[in-house]
Amino acid sequence: MDARHILPGIAAQQDEMIALRQRIHAHPELGFEEFTTSELVAQCLTQWGYEVSKGVGKTGVVGTLKNGQGRSLGLRADMDALPIQEATGLPYASRIDGVMHACGHDGHTATLLAAAKYLAQTRDFNGTLNLVFQPAEEGLGGARKMLEDGLFERFPCDAIFAMHNIPGYPTGQLGFYSGPFMASADTVTIKIIGTGGHGAVPHKAVDPVVVCASIVMALQSIVSRNVNPQEAAIITVGSIHAGNVSNVIPASAEMILSVRALTPEVRQLLERRITELVNGQATSFGAQAEIDYFHCHPVLINDPEQTAFARQVAQEWLGEGQLIEDLRPFTASEDFAFILEKCPGSYLVIGNGQGDGSCLLHNPGYDFNDACLPIGASYWVKLAEGFLR
Repeated sequence: MDARHILPGIAAQQDEMIALRQRIHAHPELGFEEFTTSELVAQCLTQWGYEVSKGVGKTGVVGTLKNGQGRSLGLRADMDALPIQEATGLPYASRIDGVMHACGHDGHTATLLAAAKYLAQTRDFNGTLNLVFQPAEEGLGGARKMLEDGLFERFPCDAIFAMHNIPGYPTGQLGFYSGPFMASADTVTIKIIGTGGHGAVPHKAVDPVVVCASIVMALQSIVSRNVNPQEAAIITVGSIHAGNVSNVIPASAEMILSVRALTPEVRQLLERRITELVNGQATSFGAQAEIDYFHCHPVLINDPEQTAFARQVAQEWLGEGQLIEDLRPFTASEDFAFILEKCPGSYLVIGNGQGDGSCLLHNPGYDFNDACLPIGASYWVKLAEGFLR
């Protein structure tokens, strides 16, 4: 990307914000434990003239800046890290054993802070900015917790946007997708109750391990035979636990599934067929099934109108050829989906780089690409000024 696209006011604070990002990276905090990070965010926003609300969703922070009587815009960044041991060897690598920023939330936070400082200085907008710094995105429901704490009742927004870095795309290129963009994610725990016995006389037992094996194979027929081949659906058996010695048939076994879909309709179909199939398989072997179906994240659906606006801002700012044109939906999940159920908006991506140095997310060798920071911050400014024109 041409450096001329970076706003001068963002470029002037680039080194400061990179240092801030690396400071956050060195001191990662897990979901709902982001006390130091949220305090740092609150201090910065207060210093720049924002009205700051702390403790929204336990450790979340919202910074509000009003300038005129126009519309209200929300911009969201996530703050939490992952329980992964960092292996980058960087000078600013995690100082917390077993915890690291392996998804770039340190970069997302610093990017929004850079935009926040610029917007506070220039105030070239008419309306209200609500900057949402969210805790616990990584599977703990931080977005849902902020909503339960009255996020939109306390900080009304006409639209809200979020940005996430994605390795494998050119550094700084922005990507947009209208409609279902990130998959739902549900966790299913299945307990098969059989009859334990001696491994030498299996006919006198009901082996729950055999039942589990049959269920694993049968589950694949749901995706291949019940779901429209043009729709995305994933059923992953990630865990099976049963017994602990070779010559004893255990009385029970447990399976844990990850279930994903890219439409609410397919999500409902998967739940119905998994429940029917598991109960049917268990009954056919003379066993019983107990199913705990936990709904984690809904499908993330980008509002068409707001996505078109967000794309237009990027095209007018960067010109043709600077956007990710082949972007497709992801089967990973994102709890910004809860927020988009309550307020129209869009979730966009920024390329974190390609080649050997571009490590996948949730990997011990991953690091946010600091070259993205001024580009992402400049885009947030352009989006905010355009929306609150």
